[in-house]
Amino acid sequence: MERNIYNDEQKMFAQSVRDFVAKEITPNNPKWEKAQMVSRESWLKFGEAGFLCMQVDEEYGGLGIKDFRYNAIITEELARTGCAGPAVGYPLHSDIVTPYIAHYGNEATKKKYLPKLVSGEWIAAIAMTEPGAGSDLQNIRTSAIDKGDHYLVNGSKTFITNGYLSDVCVVAVKTDPSKGAKGTSLVVMDSSMKGFTKGKPFEKVGLHAQDTCELFFENVEVPKENLLGKEGEGFKYMMTELSQERLVVALSAIAAAEGVLEKTVQYTKERIAFGKPIAELQNTRFKLAEVATKVTIGRTFIDRCVELHCDKKLDQATASMAKYWLTDLQGKAADECLQLHGGYGYIWEYQVARAWADARVQRIYAGTNEIMKELIARNVLK
Repeated sequence: MERNIYNDEQKMFAQSVRDFVAKEITPNNPKWEKAQMVSRESWLKFGEAGFLCMQVDEEYGGLGIKDFRYNAIITEELARTGCAGPAVGYPLHSDIVTPYIAHYGNEATKKKYLPKLVSGEWIAAIAMTEPGAGSDLQNIRTSAIDKGDHYLVNGSKTFITNGYLSDVCVVAVKTDPSKGAKGTSLVVMDSSMKGFTKGKPFEKVGLHAQDTCELFFENVEVPKENLLGKEGEGFKYMMTELSQERLVVALSAIAAAEGVLEKTVQYTKERIAFGKPIAELQNTRFKLAEVATKVTIGRTFIDRCVELHCDKKLDQATASMAKYWLTDLQGKAADECLQLHGGYGYIWEYQVARAWADARVQRIYAGTNEIMKELIARNVLK
């Protein structure tokens, strides 16, 4: 089905990203999986190519490209390859963390952090989830006590993507625990700050090239100028920015599903069983038809969501629908495609095995799919 979301210039941009990924990302992914993280050299190359934080204004080193379609292209091209570490890490850095600093940071904060995030010299993470507070962000306990010219931060965060390599972290803290959500604030922390430490990268079911870890804060002195926006407004900022985060996850989900479907179609044409390619068997043909239909429906929906987002009309409920439905679809597509590979589908060197393992977490982070359904239901019943 022909897509009309991208113009000719954007299609050329997509090809340039595709070529870069084929040269710099895909060949290196196996060693990154063993190292449990993408190399810093790769981050610098990605930044040098102009693929990080493109929306950042030119005065801070960015390209000032406000059309989100360009960001969507990068997410799609990365996810389609099956290299899930970079496909998660780069978009999170550019499209999820950086906007908090660009939208709510003061001038000094922008000048300090944005240029190095654009170049890839510094790597960004966002720290919301805590051991006792996952999707329930209102109940975070990491505290930030006002000490006059700085906050004294104590607490911990877990499951932090880009955590181990992070140089810059947007951290959700409680500046007034008595006010619940209205007592939540956001601060920017440097990993070089005394008392800011990191745990070892988790050994995960999937996303083996992604450095996910715990962060610990023990009497970390965070300058007041590192407060993002206003004190007590952090929860509102998170709710505002989470629609784009969920859109990014949904984009990666549909592109990953398309990628694994393409590989599976190729495999079924080459794999011989009972004297002929398994693509000629009715069960194979029906399964491929089912997956292709669902992926096409998903693609149509997500393209519309991107259009809405570019027009600043993507509401929270629709973003939640995209995140929930497309990550569910990603998991089902990967599972069906693995089955069509037979025993080879369970071998890690085959993209379908990685796609199957990597897909599972998509239904958990950025708000579990159960939370997405709750947000959708509130909109339906209002």
